[in-house]
Order: sequence, then C-alpha cells, then structure tokens
Amino acid sequence: MTNPLHIAFFGECMIELSGLPLKKGFGGDTLNTALYLSRLTENTPVSVSYATGLGEDALSEQLVSAWQDEGINTSLVQRYSDKLPGLYMVETDQQGERSFMYWRDSAAVKSYFSGYELSLLEQSMKQGSVDAVYLSGISLAILSDASKERLISALSDFSQAGGLVIFDNNFRPQLWTAEQAKHWYSELLSIVDIALITEDDDQLVWGKDESIEERSQRFGCKETVIKRGCEPCKVIWQQEGNTHHAYVSAERVANVVDTCAAGDSFAAGYLAARLNGQSAEAAATLGHQLASTVIQFSGAIIPKAEMAHLTLS
Repeated sequence: MTNPLHIAFFGECMIELSGLPLKKGFGGDTLNTALYLSRLTENTPVSVSYATGLGEDALSEQLVSAWQDEGINTSLVQRYSDKLPGLYMVETDQQGERSFMYWRDSAAVKSYFSGYELSLLEQSMKQGSVDAVYLSGISLAILSDASKERLISALSDFSQAGGLVIFDNNFRPQLWTAEQAKHWYSELLSIVDIALITEDDDQLVWGKDESIEERSQRFGCKETVIKRGCEPCKVIWQQEGNTHHAYVSAERVANVVDTCAAGDSFAAGYLAARLNGQSAEAAATLGHQLASTVIQFSGAIIPKAEMAHLTLS
C-alpha cells in the first residue's frame, strides 16, 4: 500500500454538554478518529488535518485551539461569521445508559460544500496537497443532497488522480433513513479504497441478503474491515491480484466504563498502522488495543497519557 503522508478528515464536531453540574467538551465521530490518529502518528511522517465548518465565535475558537493542541492541522476549517457549531447534551440514567439531545440544524458545517467557490478541502484535493481523505456516514448525512453530490464528485476526481478515499459507515437513523443511506453509500463505495464497516450499522442499512464482503467486492473496495464489537474483526484486502482474509481477535476488557468512540478509536489504530506500512493484521491488532483502552474511561477522548503503552511496532 502507498504510504500517504497527509490525511484530511471531513465531518462534524459539536460542543458537548454533559454531567451535573454541566461540563463543556466536544465530540464527533471523525474528529475522534482524527485526534487519536494524530496522537498515534506524532512521531511518524503522517500528518492529520480536520476539515469542517465553524463560526467566528468564542466556542469555535476553543474547538480550533483544542484540536491544534492535539497536533491536528486546522487550515481546512472554514469559518462563517453568521453561523455557530452544533451542540448536543448527554444525559446518563441510573443504569448508566446515555441519551442524547441535538441542536445541529443550522450548524456551520452544513454550508461547507454549498458556496460558489471551492471549499478548502476541495481545493486541497484538486491541488494534490492531501494524500487521503476520510469521511463517515455521518459526514454525508448532515449535508444537503446537493452538497453530497458535490463532495462525492470531488472525491471521485481525487480518487482518479491517485488519492486514497477512506470511509466509515457510521449510520445514525436520527439523521436519515436506511434507504437514503443506501443510495448515497452506493454512490460513494465505488471510489472507496478502505472501508471500515460496523456490522450492526451495515445490517440496518442493507439488510442481510448480501454479505459485507460480497458488497465490498461488488463495489470494488480494495480493503474492507468488518468491525464486530468485542468479537474478532474480519479484514479483507487485495494484494498482488489475490484476495486475502484474516480474523483478528479483540482484547477482552473486564471493566467496560463507556463504549463511546470504540469504533472511532479502532479506526484510528488501524489507519495509524496501515498508513505507516504495517500489515492489515497488525493494524487490526493496534485498532483493538486502542479501542479496548478507550472503553475503560468515561467519554470519547481519554487522557493522552493512558495511550503511552500503544506503539507502532
């Protein structure tokens, strides 16, 4: 696999309110993966950028500053004077179950691909200043149909020019229907190089008539990782004209505190290894190691010191 140096993530990161008294944080699936990847690759040639839309308000400034502190390049963040970041509140009941309330209808990121001029990410893809682009099902779901078409068209041109497209199928039924997701996933998957597929989400969108592996081969994905929670993940990849398969066991955790960002952190571990030239099996192992660490802490982002034992061997 080609070793890309500059990977850009596109998606939504929102202000998070949680706890009693309320505490302010931030969260978002692609941002979680970008942050963990940045931590894991800080001593490697891989650099991480985050592309999103934010306002020019104090909260937006705090987000950008926090990302920069994590080594994330924020030059692809587009700012809007008349818009704000999205907001969500997390409430936890006595059994530890979490529920969410969202305020995101007019979030700045929804305007990222709607201007007359090319967005900062589109410009970077066109100029070849990024080597890989990562997005998720949520990244697509939050956009208007016109913006979805524009993003996928730009990714298609990027792919044809040799760029690497990476997709995580995160599906949120609160954002769109399974039929809508199926349509847009079909538009995107034919240009995806690495597909990170959560099995449960896949079945919600596609049903069980066709296996994930069959669908990946039908769309021509070069590499597919099927995430199955605490069960072994399955990796399918093409090498020298042959299809290879491997199951890689997850690490069992006795004390699971919070599964938030388990899949996002797995993706970061997997990509950290793959983008640095390691095998698919080694990459899945690192993904499991990071995810099993993350779920032992509350919240999506754990203290950096708790990842000190994780290395790119």
